[in-house]
Amino acid sequence: MIKVKVGLRPIVSRINLPTVVKTAILPGDSMERLFIATQVGEIFYIGDGVIRTFLDIRPRIIKLGGPSGGYDERGLLGLAFHPEFYYNGLFYLHYSAAGTQGPGALSDHFSPNPCDPKTLNQRWINRETQYDHIDTVEEWILQSNGQPQKRRTLLNLRRPFLNHNGVNSLNFSPETGKLVLTTGDGGSGYDPFNLSQDNLEIAGKIIEIDVGKNTFINNPPVVTRFNELPATIQEMLTVIAKGVRNIPGISFQKFYNQYIKYVGNVGQDLVESIFSFVHYKPIPVTQLVQASLRNTEQDKEGFINFGWRGWEGDFPTSIIRGCSANPTLDEKTMAYYNEAVNTSVRRLKPLTSYFHKDPRPDKFGGTALTGVQAFMGNGIPDLTGSVVFTDLARVEESRPPVRGVLAYTRVRPDGKLNNFSVIETDYNFGAQSAYYVNLGTNQDQTRLYLGVYGSMKVTDFNQGTVFEIVP
Repeated sequence: MIKVKVGLRPIVSRINLPTVVKTAILPGDSMERLFIATQVGEIFYIGDGVIRTFLDIRPRIIKLGGPSGGYDERGLLGLAFHPEFYYNGLFYLHYSAAGTQGPGALSDHFSPNPCDPKTLNQRWINRETQYDHIDTVEEWILQSNGQPQKRRTLLNLRRPFLNHNGVNSLNFSPETGKLVLTTGDGGSGYDPFNLSQDNLEIAGKIIEIDVGKNTFINNPPVVTRFNELPATIQEMLTVIAKGVRNIPGISFQKFYNQYIKYVGNVGQDLVESIFSFVHYKPIPVTQLVQASLRNTEQDKEGFINFGWRGWEGDFPTSIIRGCSANPTLDEKTMAYYNEAVNTSVRRLKPLTSYFHKDPRPDKFGGTALTGVQAFMGNGIPDLTGSVVFTDLARVEESRPPVRGVLAYTRVRPDGKLNNFSVIETDYNFGAQSAYYVNLGTNQDQTRLYLGVYGSMKVTDFNQGTVFEIVP
C-alpha cells in the first residue's frame, strides 16, 4: 500500500482525557463546531478560536482511578448529536454513574485454563451485589436559553468489571436514523462469563435504539440482560451484532446508495481487528426474548457475529505461555476450542488485522485499537475512500516516551482480508509520551481529528491534546 505522511495540527491542548471528538452545528449557528468530550465529564466546543464549555457533568461521573489513581476505562464514554440537533437540540450521553462503585464480579484475576472446565464455564451470579459499576445512557436537550438539561434515561446497565465499556460508544446511523450503542463484553479478560455470545446479554453487542419512541420511564431499572427490561424499552431496541470484545465506536461510509459500516474490535493478547459489512439483518430485542422463552433458535441470517470469545479477529483465541529462554518460541494454546468451532462458520471475517508482535519492518506491534474512521476528503488524496485507524501505543515503544500510531486500509473488491499501512506523522512530541486515545471526524468525513493523552493515569490531569490530521 502507498506510504502516506501527514501533519498533526494542534487545535486545543491541556485538557483532561479526550474520549470523544465530533462536530455539530449549534441551533441558530451557521458553522460546524468541534466538540470534545473528556473522560472526567466535561464537554467543550471550539467557537471562534476559543474553547468554551458546552456541558460539565463531572459530579455525575464515577470517581475514576480507584485507590491507586491509575488506569481506568470508565467515565464519560459516549456523545452523539441527534441528526436534527440543529432543530430539536437533542443529544445523547453514555457515562459511568457516580456513587455506583461495587466490588466487582470476580475476586481473583481471571485466565482460562483449557485443562480446567471450571474456568471455561463460569457464570456471573449475584449480579445485584457482585458488579463493578453502573453505566447510563441518557437523552439531553439544549434548551432555548442555551442551557443543556437532562430529558430522560434510556438505559441503566450494570457492568461486571471496570474495563471494556466501549468508547465513542454512541453514534447515529445515517442509514436508519437510529442511535447506535456499542457495548464491550463487560471486561476483565477473555470474557469470563461468555457474555458476548449470549443473545440475551446486553454486553458484547451493537445495539440500535429508536429514540423516536417516547418511552418516558422514570429511572428505568438497572439491568444486565434484555429480558430484564420493561416491554416498552425492549420495543425500542434492535441488535445488529454480537461477539464484541470492546469497540471504539462505529463508522459509516456512504458508497453509492449504500453504507459500509466499519467496526474495530480490541484484541486480547494476539491481534487487533477491523471489520466491515454492508448488509445485515437486525433482530428486534422482543424477538430475542420470545425465542428464549420458547427455547427456540433465533433466525441469525444477516445477524453479524464478530466471533469473540472463540475468535480473536481471524484467529482462534489463544493463551500465550512465555518461553523465558526464547520469547519467539512462546507457546500459543487455544483457549476455547469448542466455541471456536461453534462460531467458525457464522462469524464475520475481518477487513484487516494487526498483531501485538510483528517482526515485519514496515508494520508495528499494537497495544489496543482506539479509533476507526472512514475518510472521504480530498485534502489527503492518498487516504481518500480509506478507513483510518489508531492504536494507543506501539509495543516496541512502550517505554517512555510512548508513541501511538496511525494506519489505514481499504475494502478490497473481493471482500478478502486486506493489508494495512502505517501513516507517518511529522509532529515532534519531544520527551512527552503520546497515547493515541481516539479518532474523530466531521459530519461529511472530510476532516480527521486525533485525541492524544500524555499519561495512562486518569489522575494526571491537563495532559490531553486534540489535533487535526492535515496534509
